[in-house]
Amino acid sequence: MGKSKVLVVGGTGYLGRRIVKASLEEGHETYVLQRPEIGLDIDKLQMLFSFKRQGARLVLASFSDHQSLVDAVKKVDVVICAMSGVHFRSHNLLMQLKLVEAIKDAGNVKRLLPSEFGMDPSRMGHALEPGRVSFDEKMRVRQAIEEANIPFTYVSANCFAGYFAGNLSQMGTLLPPTDNVTIYGDGNVKAVFVDEDDVATYTIKTIDDPRTLNKTLYIRPPDNILSQRELTHKWEKLLERELDKSSLSEHDLLASMEGLDYATQVGIGHFYHIYYEGCLTNFEIGEDGEEASELYPEVNYTRMDEYLRIYL
Repeated sequence: MGKSKVLVVGGTGYLGRRIVKASLEEGHETYVLQRPEIGLDIDKLQMLFSFKRQGARLVLASFSDHQSLVDAVKKVDVVICAMSGVHFRSHNLLMQLKLVEAIKDAGNVKRLLPSEFGMDPSRMGHALEPGRVSFDEKMRVRQAIEEANIPFTYVSANCFAGYFAGNLSQMGTLLPPTDNVTIYGDGNVKAVFVDEDDVATYTIKTIDDPRTLNKTLYIRPPDNILSQRELTHKWEKLLERELDKSSLSEHDLLASMEGLDYATQVGIGHFYHIYYEGCLTNFEIGEDGEEASELYPEVNYTRMDEYLRIYL
Protein backbone atom coordinates (compact mmCIF):
# COMPACT_ATOMS: atom_id res chain seq x y z
CA MET A 1 0.00 0.00 0.00
CA GLY A 2 1.31 3.43 -0.93
CA LYS A 3 1.82 6.24 1.51
CA SER A 4 -1.07 8.59 2.13
CA LYS A 5 -1.19 12.09 0.73
CA VAL A 6 -1.19 14.54 3.65
CA LEU A 7 -2.62 18.03 4.08
CA VAL A 8 -1.25 20.00 7.02
CA VAL A 9 -3.43 22.84 8.26
CA GLY A 10 -1.48 25.29 10.42
CA GLY A 11 1.82 24.28 8.85
CA THR A 12 3.63 27.48 9.81
CA GLY A 13 2.86 27.05 13.51
CA TYR A 14 5.07 25.81 16.32
CA LEU A 15 4.18 22.15 15.86
CA GLY A 16 2.84 22.39 12.32
CA ARG A 17 6.22 23.20 10.78
CA ARG A 18 7.66 20.09 12.42
CA ILE A 19 4.81 17.95 11.12
CA VAL A 20 5.42 19.21 7.58
CA LYS A 21 9.10 18.30 7.91
CA ALA A 22 8.34 14.85 9.33
CA SER A 23 5.80 14.16 6.60
CA LEU A 24 8.28 15.03 3.87
CA GLU A 25 11.01 12.96 5.52
CA GLU A 26 8.69 9.94 5.65
CA GLY A 27 8.09 10.27 1.91
CA HIS A 28 4.49 11.42 1.97
CA GLU A 29 3.15 13.65 -0.77
CA THR A 30 2.67 16.66 1.47
CA TYR A 31 0.34 19.60 1.01
CA VAL A 32 0.31 22.70 3.20
CA LEU A 33 -2.70 24.97 3.44
CA GLN A 34 -1.88 28.54 2.41
CA ARG A 35 -4.50 31.00 3.57
CA PRO A 36 -4.91 34.34 1.77
CA GLU A 37 -5.42 35.87 5.20
CA ILE A 38 -1.66 35.57 5.74
CA GLY A 39 -1.51 39.19 4.61
CA LEU A 40 1.86 40.84 5.23
CA ASP A 41 3.25 38.17 7.56
CA ILE A 42 6.53 37.77 5.68
CA ASP A 43 7.92 35.17 8.08
CA LYS A 44 5.01 32.80 7.50
CA LEU A 45 5.09 33.41 3.76
CA GLN A 46 8.79 32.65 3.54
CA MET A 47 8.29 29.52 5.63
CA LEU A 48 5.63 28.34 3.19
CA PHE A 49 8.04 28.90 0.31
CA SER A 50 10.72 26.97 2.19
CA PHE A 51 8.30 24.04 2.43
CA LYS A 52 7.76 24.32 -1.30
CA ARG A 53 11.51 24.15 -1.95
CA GLN A 54 11.63 20.99 0.19
CA GLY A 55 8.99 19.34 -1.98
CA ALA A 56 5.70 20.28 -0.33
CA ARG A 57 2.79 21.59 -2.38
CA LEU A 58 1.01 24.76 -1.29
CA VAL A 59 -2.78 24.75 -1.50
CA LEU A 60 -4.57 28.09 -1.46
CA ALA A 61 -7.79 27.95 0.55
CA SER A 62 -9.71 30.10 2.99
CA PHE A 63 -11.90 29.23 5.97
CA SER A 64 -14.30 31.87 4.69
CA ASP A 65 -14.68 29.96 1.40
CA HIS A 66 -16.16 26.51 2.06
CA GLN A 67 -15.68 25.23 -1.48
CA SER A 68 -11.98 26.13 -1.44
CA LEU A 69 -11.56 24.00 1.69
CA VAL A 70 -13.47 21.12 0.10
CA ASP A 71 -11.26 21.35 -3.00
CA ALA A 72 -8.10 21.34 -0.85
CA VAL A 73 -9.25 18.32 1.14
CA LYS A 74 -10.10 16.38 -2.03
CA LYS A 75 -6.41 16.38 -2.99
CA VAL A 76 -5.35 14.22 -0.03
CA ASP A 77 -6.08 11.12 2.05
CA VAL A 78 -5.16 12.47 5.50
CA VAL A 79 -5.72 15.89 7.09
CA ILE A 80 -3.65 17.00 10.09
CA CYS A 81 -4.77 20.16 11.83
CA ALA A 82 -1.98 21.81 13.83
CA MET A 83 -3.43 25.23 14.52
CA SER A 84 -1.93 26.70 17.65
CA GLY A 85 -3.66 25.79 20.90
CA VAL A 86 -2.78 29.24 22.25
CA HIS A 87 -5.50 30.64 20.02
CA PHE A 88 -7.82 27.65 20.20
CA ARG A 89 -10.75 29.60 21.57
CA SER A 90 -13.31 31.47 19.47
CA HIS A 91 -12.28 31.73 15.83
CA ASN A 92 -9.92 28.75 15.85
CA LEU A 93 -12.67 26.54 17.22
CA LEU A 94 -14.90 27.82 14.45
CA MET A 95 -12.20 27.11 11.86
CA GLN A 96 -11.82 23.53 13.04
CA LEU A 97 -15.56 23.01 12.82
CA LYS A 98 -15.50 24.44 9.30
CA LEU A 99 -12.68 22.06 8.41
CA VAL A 100 -14.75 19.13 9.69
CA GLU A 101 -17.67 20.27 7.49
CA ALA A 102 -15.39 20.49 4.46
CA ILE A 103 -14.03 16.98 5.09
CA LYS A 104 -17.57 15.66 5.51
CA ASP A 105 -18.65 17.19 2.20
CA ALA A 106 -15.50 16.04 0.38
CA GLY A 107 -16.13 12.46 1.48
CA ASN A 108 -12.69 11.11 0.60
CA VAL A 109 -10.55 11.58 3.72
CA LYS A 110 -9.29 8.36 5.32
CA ARG A 111 -8.23 10.04 8.55
CA LEU A 112 -8.35 13.38 10.37
CA LEU A 113 -6.03 14.36 13.21
CA PRO A 114 -7.53 17.45 14.88
CA SER A 115 -5.54 20.09 16.73
CA GLU A 116 -5.01 18.63 20.20
CA PHE A 117 -1.47 17.40 21.01
CA GLY A 118 -1.61 18.13 24.74
CA MET A 119 -3.59 16.61 27.61
CA ASP A 120 -6.38 14.24 26.62
CA PRO A 121 -9.50 16.48 26.80
CA SER A 122 -11.76 13.48 27.35
CA ARG A 123 -10.14 13.10 30.79
CA MET A 124 -10.37 16.79 31.70
CA GLY A 125 -14.10 17.35 32.22
CA HIS A 126 -13.33 18.30 35.82
CA ALA A 127 -10.66 20.87 34.85
CA LEU A 128 -10.49 24.21 36.61
CA GLU A 129 -11.89 27.33 35.03
CA PRO A 130 -10.98 29.20 32.95
CA GLY A 131 -8.72 26.56 31.37
CA ARG A 132 -11.54 24.05 31.15
CA VAL A 133 -12.95 25.97 28.19
CA SER A 134 -10.14 24.78 25.92
CA PHE A 135 -10.81 21.13 26.81
CA ASP A 136 -14.56 21.57 26.33
CA GLU A 137 -14.00 23.10 22.91
CA LYS A 138 -11.69 20.29 21.85
CA MET A 139 -14.43 17.86 22.85
CA ARG A 140 -16.85 19.81 20.66
CA VAL A 141 -14.53 19.22 17.72
CA ARG A 142 -14.32 15.52 18.57
CA GLN A 143 -18.10 15.33 18.73
CA ALA A 144 -18.41 16.95 15.30
CA ILE A 145 -15.84 14.53 13.84
CA GLU A 146 -17.56 11.47 15.22
CA GLU A 147 -21.07 12.63 14.31
CA ALA A 148 -19.82 13.13 10.74
CA ASN A 149 -18.37 9.57 10.76
CA ILE A 150 -14.94 10.86 9.82
CA PRO A 151 -12.14 8.39 10.63
CA PHE A 152 -9.77 9.93 13.14
CA THR A 153 -6.73 9.65 15.35
CA TYR A 154 -6.40 11.89 18.41
CA VAL A 155 -2.85 12.64 19.57
CA SER A 156 -2.09 13.28 23.24
CA ALA A 157 1.51 14.49 23.35
CA ASN A 158 1.55 15.60 27.00
CA CYS A 159 4.20 18.26 27.89
CA PHE A 160 6.14 19.88 25.06
CA ALA A 161 9.77 19.92 26.19
CA GLY A 162 10.33 23.49 25.02
CA TYR A 163 7.65 24.78 27.37
CA PHE A 164 7.89 22.38 30.31
CA ALA A 165 11.29 20.68 30.42
CA GLY A 166 13.81 23.30 29.34
CA ASN A 167 12.69 25.61 32.16
CA LEU A 168 12.24 22.79 34.71
CA SER A 169 8.55 23.80 34.58
CA GLN A 170 9.18 27.25 36.05
CA MET A 171 6.52 29.79 35.15
CA GLY A 172 7.39 32.99 33.33
CA THR A 173 10.55 31.75 31.64
CA LEU A 174 11.65 29.31 28.97
CA LEU A 175 15.17 28.94 30.35
CA PRO A 176 16.30 26.64 33.18
CA PRO A 177 17.17 28.18 36.55
CA THR A 178 20.79 28.16 37.64
CA ASP A 179 20.33 29.00 41.33
CA ASN A 180 16.79 28.47 42.64
CA VAL A 181 13.95 26.23 41.53
CA THR A 182 10.32 26.15 42.65
CA ILE A 183 9.02 22.64 43.30
CA TYR A 184 5.29 22.01 43.01
CA GLY A 185 4.09 20.19 46.10
CA ASP A 186 6.49 17.39 46.95
CA GLY A 187 7.76 17.35 43.36
CA ASN A 188 7.24 13.60 43.02
CA VAL A 189 4.16 13.51 40.79
CA LYS A 190 5.02 12.00 37.41
CA ALA A 191 4.57 13.97 34.20
CA VAL A 192 5.54 13.21 30.58
CA PHE A 193 7.97 15.38 28.59
CA VAL A 194 8.32 15.02 24.81
CA ASP A 195 10.60 16.72 22.32
CA GLU A 196 8.42 18.49 19.78
CA ASP A 197 10.27 16.93 16.84
CA ASP A 198 9.43 13.52 18.30
CA VAL A 199 5.77 14.54 18.55
CA ALA A 200 5.80 15.24 14.82
CA THR A 201 7.61 11.97 14.04
CA TYR A 202 5.13 9.87 16.01
CA THR A 203 2.19 11.79 14.53
CA ILE A 204 3.25 10.99 10.97
CA LYS A 205 3.99 7.37 11.88
CA THR A 206 0.39 6.89 12.94
CA ILE A 207 -1.47 8.14 9.88
CA ASP A 208 -1.27 4.91 7.83
CA ASP A 209 -1.34 2.57 10.82
CA PRO A 210 -4.61 0.63 11.21
CA ARG A 211 -3.78 0.08 14.89
CA THR A 212 -4.43 3.76 15.62
CA LEU A 213 -7.58 4.22 13.54
CA ASN A 214 -10.37 5.78 15.61
CA LYS A 215 -8.15 5.73 18.70
CA THR A 216 -6.06 8.10 20.79
CA LEU A 217 -2.30 7.95 20.39
CA TYR A 218 -0.64 8.70 23.73
CA ILE A 219 2.99 9.75 23.43
CA ARG A 220 4.51 8.47 26.69
CA PRO A 221 8.17 7.57 26.07
CA PRO A 222 9.07 5.55 29.20
CA ASP A 223 12.40 7.29 29.87
CA ASN A 224 10.62 10.65 29.76
CA ILE A 225 8.01 9.84 32.41
CA LEU A 226 9.58 11.94 35.13
CA SER A 227 8.71 13.83 38.27
CA GLN A 228 9.74 17.46 38.54
CA ARG A 229 12.41 16.44 41.05
CA GLU A 230 13.79 13.84 38.64
CA LEU A 231 13.86 16.41 35.84
CA THR A 232 15.60 18.91 38.12
CA HIS A 233 18.16 16.28 39.13
CA LYS A 234 19.07 15.72 35.49
CA TRP A 235 19.73 19.45 35.12
CA GLU A 236 21.75 19.52 38.33
CA LYS A 237 23.95 16.69 37.05
CA LEU A 238 24.64 18.70 33.91
CA LEU A 239 25.37 21.83 35.96
CA GLU A 240 27.44 19.77 38.44
CA ARG A 241 25.78 21.51 41.37
CA GLU A 242 22.52 21.48 43.31
CA LEU A 243 19.87 24.18 43.09
CA ASP A 244 18.17 25.73 46.08
CA LYS A 245 14.64 24.35 46.22
CA SER A 246 11.46 25.90 47.60
CA SER A 247 8.11 24.11 47.67
CA LEU A 248 4.87 25.70 46.46
CA SER A 249 1.77 24.23 48.06
CA GLU A 250 -1.38 23.42 46.15
CA HIS A 251 -3.23 26.11 48.10
CA ASP A 252 -0.66 28.80 47.32
CA LEU A 253 -0.57 27.88 43.63
CA LEU A 254 -4.33 28.16 43.26
CA ALA A 255 -4.46 31.35 45.34
CA SER A 256 -1.95 32.94 42.97
CA MET A 257 -4.52 32.82 40.14
CA GLU A 258 -6.63 35.59 41.61
CA GLY A 259 -6.54 38.83 39.65
CA LEU A 260 -4.23 37.52 36.92
CA ASP A 261 -4.91 37.74 33.20
CA TYR A 262 -6.82 34.98 31.43
CA ALA A 263 -3.83 33.24 29.80
CA THR A 264 -1.88 33.10 33.06
CA GLN A 265 -4.87 31.67 34.92
CA VAL A 266 -5.20 28.98 32.27
CA GLY A 267 -1.51 28.14 32.61
CA ILE A 268 -1.67 27.89 36.40
CA GLY A 269 -4.71 25.62 36.15
CA HIS A 270 -2.83 23.31 33.78
CA PHE A 271 0.16 23.23 36.14
CA TYR A 272 -2.18 22.22 38.95
CA HIS A 273 -3.60 19.31 36.98
CA ILE A 274 -0.16 18.14 35.81
CA TYR A 275 1.96 18.53 38.95
CA TYR A 276 -0.50 18.09 41.80
CA GLU A 277 -3.20 15.90 40.30
CA GLY A 278 -0.94 13.86 37.99
CA CYS A 279 -3.43 14.01 35.11
CA LEU A 280 -0.88 12.79 32.54
CA THR A 281 -0.01 9.55 34.30
CA ASN A 282 -2.80 8.72 36.76
CA PHE A 283 -4.61 6.41 34.33
CA GLU A 284 -3.95 3.31 32.27
CA ILE A 285 -4.27 3.46 28.49
CA GLY A 286 -7.33 1.41 27.59
CA GLU A 287 -8.57 -0.33 24.47
CA ASP A 288 -9.41 3.02 22.88
CA GLY A 289 -5.77 4.13 22.95
CA GLU A 290 -2.24 3.12 21.99
CA GLU A 291 1.17 4.23 23.27
CA ALA A 292 3.47 5.64 20.59
CA SER A 293 6.86 4.33 21.73
CA GLU A 294 5.44 0.80 22.00
CA LEU A 295 3.98 0.93 18.49
CA TYR A 296 7.11 2.48 16.97
CA PRO A 297 10.18 1.23 18.87
CA GLU A 298 12.37 2.19 15.91
CA VAL A 299 11.98 5.88 16.83
CA ASN A 300 15.01 6.94 18.88
CA TYR A 301 13.22 9.56 20.91
CA THR A 302 15.07 12.35 22.71
CA ARG A 303 15.67 11.75 26.42
CA MET A 304 15.42 14.77 28.66
CA ASP A 305 19.02 14.70 29.91
CA GLU A 306 20.07 14.93 26.27
CA TYR A 307 17.48 17.63 25.61
CA LEU A 308 18.67 19.78 28.52
CA ARG A 309 22.23 19.88 27.18
CA ILE A 310 21.23 22.57 24.68
CA TYR A 311 20.77 24.99 27.61
CA LEU A 312 24.35 24.71 28.88
